This record gives sequence, structure tokens and C-alpha cells, in this order.
Amino acid sequence: MDRSKFLDAIIENAIDGIITIDDRGTIEHLNPAALELFGYGREELVGKNVSVLMPEPDHSRHDGYLSRYEHTGEKHIIGTGREVSGKRKDGSVFPFRLGVSEIKFSDRKIYTGFIHDLSKEKANEEQIRSYTEKLEVKIKERTHDLVKLVSELEMAKENMQALFQKEKELNQLKTRFVSMASHEFRTPLSSIQLSASLIDKYTSKQDVASVEKHTLKIKNSINNLTTILNDFLSLEKLEAGKVEASAQPFNIISFAEEIAEEMQMMTKENQHIIYEHTGTTAEVYLDPNLLKNCVINLISNSIKYSGADTLIQFNSILKDDELILEVKDNGIGIPKVDLHNLFEPFFRAHNTGDIPGTGLGLNIVKRYVGLMNGTVGCQSEQNSGTVFTLTFTFIK
Repeated sequence: MDRSKFLDAIIENAIDGIITIDDRGTIEHLNPAALELFGYGREELVGKNVSVLMPEPDHSRHDGYLSRYEHTGEKHIIGTGREVSGKRKDGSVFPFRLGVSEIKFSDRKIYTGFIHDLSKEKANEEQIRSYTEKLEVKIKERTHDLVKLVSELEMAKENMQALFQKEKELNQLKTRFVSMASHEFRTPLSSIQLSASLIDKYTSKQDVASVEKHTLKIKNSINNLTTILNDFLSLEKLEAGKVEASAQPFNIISFAEEIAEEMQMMTKENQHIIYEHTGTTAEVYLDPNLLKNCVINLISNSIKYSGADTLIQFNSILKDDELILEVKDNGIGIPKVDLHNLFEPFFRAHNTGDIPGTGLGLNIVKRYVGLMNGTVGCQSEQNSGTVFTLTFTFIK
């Protein structure tokens, strides 16, 4: 392949849009990516002034930019990394990062614009901003409620000795909440902020691998924030009495295999979820939505608190009208001293370190299981793993 064809192939297959104009602003060439971004066909744009792709005020000012540069050398557009807006054929406006190169020939010069669409990044920023605002509201509401409760307990403690212990527990709950919120909200937001800044840096260098790496970090951080928000919403519904069990018959094997397959996609390197069923039948009569939430929570914990190259066992045992579900791992385990507080809201074992979590998941699991008239058991030894057992007795 000669050099000219090689360069043409690169331009035509580039992910970002590329537009070439002459010194009067007339469009001479667009690659497929640019045509798709703006929603035009090639014949609709070639020969037109590039300002047709610009919203106001750039639409009216563009020729002035070029003229000023020709006479003064003032680079209003020439350069890299400038964030501007583009106008599609349908009239919609979208943000993109623009880099413009000036190429001089013996008889003329042209300008080549490199266009990187920022729509997804801006949408992510808006979503993060929305999540942050919702979380701030929840924190203020919960903090207000806790302060109010503590105040009422302090006013009554002189005549009600029995409330002393309750006051202590509420203070501990408040401390856990503030500590958890401070850490769990700040960490993913800091990661998002850092990664977004680095994306700008790597984009200008066209370092796609680094951009993808930090985009993944942003997605993971958003998932962490979403999990935190979902935990708060689930707890709020439980506290308000808005959650009720709605039992129905379903096949526990199909149910469990679907969850195992879904959770396998979230495992660490060489982590494997092994599902086994024991029993001659498979039909159970429970609330599948509440049960799915419980199982996903337990398997998520096993993934989170176990290392790479480990097995997570997920078993269902059905005999007569009793269903037993087990989730077993060989992760970091739970210290013996923490076992009796394990299902308290906002409580986290002392050996969790920097592993993210709200301390609400197991409390929600226990309450969901209770709504289905079941029980939750836990056996664990630090550094040796954990087994959670859900037991249900149901009437078909």
C-alpha cells in the first residue's frame, strides 16, 4: 500500500471526526466519523462553509476568526484541546473537543480539525452530579433524624434509666453512618475527578488505552455510588413499611443458575462461582424478587472479600417444604468479636480495611428474609472464609 492510500485508510477509519477546510472556511473533506457525528451526507457538506456545523455565536463569528488569524496571527481556533459545540443536521447541539492543525503547501494552506465527541462524558458528569445531590439530601435527612432522636433521649434519660443503653447504641450508629458516608462517598467521587482530569490529558496525546482505563474507573465508581444509593433506598422502604413479601411458585434451579451466571460476570480474575442443587424437586413458594436481592448481596460480598483464583460455592438444598441456600467462600472471614453485630445497620467488620461498603447489605438481607418467615445464619473464621445460610419453610 502506497503512503497516500495508507493515510487515506487511517483518516477514513478514525474513531474521531476529521474535517478539512480551506483558508476561506470551505469544507473540502469529511471522514465517516464526522459525517455520523453531524448527521449529514458527504454531498450535503462538501463545498459549504464550515460554519454550517456551528451554533451561535461561533456560526456568525467563524469567518472573522479566520480573517483575524490571517492578519494578526491570533489563534482563536488553531491549537488543541479546545472544548466547543457543534450543530447537527437536526438542529441539536452537542459538545466536542476540537484540535485544529494548519497545513501549508506551496500554493495554499488548509486547516484540519480533529473532533472528539464529549456527549457521553458530559452525560456521565450530569449523572454523577444528580447522584451526588440525591445523596446529599439523604445524608441531611438521616443526620437530622439522628440528631433529633439523640436530643429526645438526652431530655428523658434522667427519669428513664432504661434509655441509657439505647442512647449509646444510637450514638454508635450515628458515628458509623458519618464515618461510612464520609469515606464511601468521597472515595469514588475523588476517583471520578482524577480519572476525568487524566482523560483530558491522554485524549490530547491520543492515548486510547489510558483513556479506556480511566473511563472504566469512572464507570466502576458510578456503580459504587449507585450501590450506596440503592442500599439507602432499600433501607428507607423497609423503615417505612413499604416492602411486603409476595410469594409465588418458581423453579429454584433455574432461579439460582441465572443468578450464578449473572454474578460470574462481576467476579475478579479467576474467581469462579460453583452452583449445586440437592433434592428431587425444584419448585419453591417464596418471593423471588426479595430472595434474588438476598442472594446477590451475599454472593457480591463473597466476590468482594475473596481474592483472585478462588471458588465461591452456591448451594440449594430442597427437602419436603424446607429450602436451604448456602453461599460459601474462603475469603478474609469475619473476626469472632464482630459476629454478634454483623446484621446491625452501618456495621462493618474491623478487618474490611479499604474495601468499599455501606454496612447496610446484611441488615437488608436479614429483614428481607424475615419478611419471608426465614432465618439467616453465619459461620466464619478470620482468614479462613465464611458461610451464610438462608433457611425457609413454606407452604405450597
